[in-house]
Amino acid sequence: MAILLDSSIWFEYFKRKEPYFKEVQAYLNTLSIKIIDPVIGEILQGALNQNELNFIKANIQYVPKIEIKELFEKAGMYSFENKLITKGIGLIDACLILATIETNSLLWTLNKKIIKFLDEKYLYK
Repeated sequence: MAILLDSSIWFEYFKRKEPYFKEVQAYLNTLSIKIIDPVIGEILQGALNQNELNFIKANIQYVPKIEIKELFEKAGMYSFENKLITKGIGLIDACLILATIETNSLLWTLNKKIIKFLDEKYLYK
């Protein structure tokens, strides 16, 4: 089963914080971790300087991508139908939630709003 990481987990990984670093690294080695473009955008946006940006770009390119046609549009509809904006869940997180559900993957996140909303069968523990 694939595991999608929220940007919160990626940031912990890139900072080499445990227990995230070791666990993410193990899954990366087995190609279990997948990524979507909106999360890549969030990670790149969070880079603190050019060196960090270059490091992220050099490493994230090896993570297999999940491609979902019209992801933003579908996530917008999903967000509307589930009133995610009133729960404090924005469009990027809606993309992540929808990608998790559509691919029957697990989502690893530190985002309490997502954890509260998403069915626990989709949450990485």
